[in-house]
Amino acid sequence: MTEITSLRPLAAVLVSAVAIGPILLSGSRPNLRESWTALAALAKFAIVASMVPAVLAGDTYVTDLGAFLPGIRFALEADALGVLFGLLASLLWIITSAYSIGYMRGLDEHNQTRYFAAFAGSLSAAMGVAFASNLLVLFVFYELLTVATYPLVAHDETDEARAAGRKYLAYTFGGGVAVLAGTVLVYWLTGTVAFTPGGIEALAGADPMFARLAFALLAAGFGVKAALMPLHSWLPDAMVAPTPVSALLHAVAVVKSGVFGIARIVLDVFGPDTVADLGMGLPLAAVAAFTLVVASVIALRQDNLKRRLAFSTVSQLSYIVLGLAVLTPTSLVGGLLHIPAHAFMKITLFFAAGAIHVETHTDDISDMAGIGRRMPLTMTAFAVAAAGMAGIPLVAGFVSKYFLLIGSVSAGQTLFAVALLVSGVMNIGYFWPVVYTAFFETPEDSDEKPLIEGPLGGRFAWGRAAVADPTAGGDAGTGPDAVADGGHDTDGGHTDAHGHGDGHAGGWDRRSWTGGESTWFMLGPILAVALGSVVLGVVPDAAVFLRVVRLVVQAVTGVAV
Repeated sequence: MTEITSLRPLAAVLVSAVAIGPILLSGSRPNLRESWTALAALAKFAIVASMVPAVLAGDTYVTDLGAFLPGIRFALEADALGVLFGLLASLLWIITSAYSIGYMRGLDEHNQTRYFAAFAGSLSAAMGVAFASNLLVLFVFYELLTVATYPLVAHDETDEARAAGRKYLAYTFGGGVAVLAGTVLVYWLTGTVAFTPGGIEALAGADPMFARLAFALLAAGFGVKAALMPLHSWLPDAMVAPTPVSALLHAVAVVKSGVFGIARIVLDVFGPDTVADLGMGLPLAAVAAFTLVVASVIALRQDNLKRRLAFSTVSQLSYIVLGLAVLTPTSLVGGLLHIPAHAFMKITLFFAAGAIHVETHTDDISDMAGIGRRMPLTMTAFAVAAAGMAGIPLVAGFVSKYFLLIGSVSAGQTLFAVALLVSGVMNIGYFWPVVYTAFFETPEDSDEKPLIEGPLGGRFAWGRAAVADPTAGGDAGTGPDAVADGGHDTDGGHTDAHGHGDGHAGGWDRRSWTGGESTWFMLGPILAVALGSVVLGVVPDAAVFLRVVRLVVQAVTGVAV
């Protein structure tokens, strides 16, 4: 392996930060503002992509900015694991930038300039997380990511959005404190915090009690953004943010920074062998298995589409953590490959939910009967991504979950394999009703969904009971999810009596398959990420992400998978 001294890792971090100035100065000229956004996104991706060939050959790019603290360098290093995260985030930022234009203009959102500036700052912090060369630099960018994303979470400036923002800060800053404490402890035990494939050798001989404490602190700190239970509740509440924020930051950058941090401590701080010797893999795997099953159960009970997707994210992130915690080479490949696989699938689902909201102002699944006629391409893309989330072949999720399942079985962890299978069945349980409702029902002839409309239907059942029986004294418009997407008003002349944006009494307007359902600023990105999900599922060996993942695992374990 050769270290190549280069400014490219630093440039990848700074390019979107530099773009913040022109974006702010172009606030009165939306086309110019969004051109700066697109230019920065393309430049960032080009810089990261330019490093891929050498990284695949086993080289790393390093930008050393000097001593940060005694014995600790402030350095950025584009190794295989960093490029995996950086390439994914920069690629999806391009697509999300186009989608954001259609979404923000479609809703005539306020403070669009602030939104695009904060988005650019968030991507700079995410690149810093990807290319950090040691725990302390990672901590710095991890905290900057929290600061940069707060304006996006609280974008709507409603009481609900501000409360979600405060909760987000409390959870993530608390996680940051744990990461810092774990970092200090690792430095005290070993004299270094630099990432080393296979782990820092001195940790293997360190006091086991303190080594376990350091691992627990780091895992818990990064576990906040990875939404491991019981540290997950900030994520569903953060769905008040505009859908592009939910899509990229809460399906890619923010939540993936959490699982990326866990990957760093398992692979490059402690190493799989030391994690196994300390007995920390099994507890981490147990927490992940619990989270992925319980979050799936909760997702079954959500009628609001974005909240259902949020709890699905909580579950799917734990697939990644479980793969890392099982510690076999095959499970490591599955866990790491699920980072891009989940990103492409989940961003498709969020994009679809956002397009439905913009075009029809419909947010609840129970109001979507027949919406596939109104939005055929959007709902087809949703169905493809949902199939992948359930592990159906030919979509990205099947490949990563296959490796996870084989890795768990080969490790003798049958219980975790069963948890994966049970969660997969529940994925079908909470995604199929959406697809069925959209394509095979009409507003006049739709089946009751017992999980959300029956006597045990939870808080959503209360809202619909109030609509059905005005004498019950409830106000259906004041339920906790009456306004699902960041507090946007859902009437404003856009909805009919059934909450269907431009539907008729006899059902939805039928739109053609040629794109009449929405602007191509939104429809194009939806189809692009859905296609990416299929490509990762059909030709995984030809996709660069699997090649990078295999390189990471081989460097750490010495085993080619």
